[in-house]
Amino acid sequence: MSLVVPLRALRPAKPFAGQVAAPPYDVLSCDEAKRFVLGNPLSFLHVEKSEIDVPDAEEGDDPRIFEKARVNLLELVDKGILRRDESPRFYLYRQKIGERCQIGIVAGVSIAEYEAGRIKRHELTRADKERERTRHIDSVGAQTGPVFLTYRGREPIDRLTARVVTRPPEYDFTAVDGVVHTAWVLNDPGEISEVIEGFDRVELLYIADGHHRAAAAATVARLRKQRNQGGAEEGLLLSVLFPQDQVRIMDYNRAVRDLNALTREAFLDRVEENFLIQSAAAGKSPARRHEFGMYLDGVWRHLIARNKILKEEDPVAGLDVSLLQDHLLGPVLGIRDPRTDARISFIGGIRGMGELERLVDGGACAVAFSLYPPTVGEMMAVADAGKVMPPKSTWFEPKLLSGLFVHLLE
Repeated sequence: MSLVVPLRALRPAKPFAGQVAAPPYDVLSCDEAKRFVLGNPLSFLHVEKSEIDVPDAEEGDDPRIFEKARVNLLELVDKGILRRDESPRFYLYRQKIGERCQIGIVAGVSIAEYEAGRIKRHELTRADKERERTRHIDSVGAQTGPVFLTYRGREPIDRLTARVVTRPPEYDFTAVDGVVHTAWVLNDPGEISEVIEGFDRVELLYIADGHHRAAAAATVARLRKQRNQGGAEEGLLLSVLFPQDQVRIMDYNRAVRDLNALTREAFLDRVEENFLIQSAAAGKSPARRHEFGMYLDGVWRHLIARNKILKEEDPVAGLDVSLLQDHLLGPVLGIRDPRTDARISFIGGIRGMGELERLVDGGACAVAFSLYPPTVGEMMAVADAGKVMPPKSTWFEPKLLSGLFVHLLE
């Protein structure tokens, strides 16, 4: 059973949705965010990444950053750009990228269930990032961006969403990256009951993206309870819930600065101990599990994991990202802790093979690897086993925009 409840969302007035909606805070650097908001004072990045409006701020810990976020949110409310719905409701949020679309339900989910482990996680959080989001949520008094959840789909929920998307939407716009974002409001009492009853039969929810947001929201709920501050709203986590069969994980690739003092020939010999090396005539990206692309000295090769290193019975060790780390990046290239080693870079699949080639051809890296992406089922298996995936294992696209739905804690 999953407790999913309607929310009184703070959201843009209809004419301003496309101007307000912005990428999540953690996909743009500060300089990229400054360029993104040029000419658009309504961009929600002024709230989500408010350091862009504090020129001399000390990165991450300057209290002026969080105060500026609060002020910027209040200004959007005072100007009527953002308005809070009068009664709790659900929202449908559809994203289309090319021919693919995913349709999720915007709702509040129980932080108590998250703390009890019924909302499953597949990755660890970093203390500094969690601390920054905690201060942001607590200072602003709002969860300003949703957590991306997935679940094993249920027909009653699918039927409801199929019916709702035939209606005129509340929002419908195309973002600068070409993704079409469309949203509907569900305020009919019967449909609200349908959503609640539909998720009552969903046993588990899984965090796809937004682990730091979720952890920070839980911390803020504990802090406010200790301070006797706030109320029921702080016990809810702003989320968008997508059925598993609509969610796609993209490849999350690697590039390494040097060959760990090995010559090219010695490096290839070491690689061949655990991987069969072939020409990449069929393409730069791997076509199936346990295959990898490798770009070295301007040439693409395919690596095929040898049977002796396969561990299909282990949901973590059997992942391609683990095979690459445990049998090449670690023992051959000396990347013992990819979470902290400055010699490795991670490149989300949406940036393509061209970015890997650019890094190597330009001399920033010596070798790059393309991976076959894990499935959502593999991610769920790791979470169900109570384990975590290696760092930078999953890249979800399209990203949920911030600013379309805000959850006030008071």
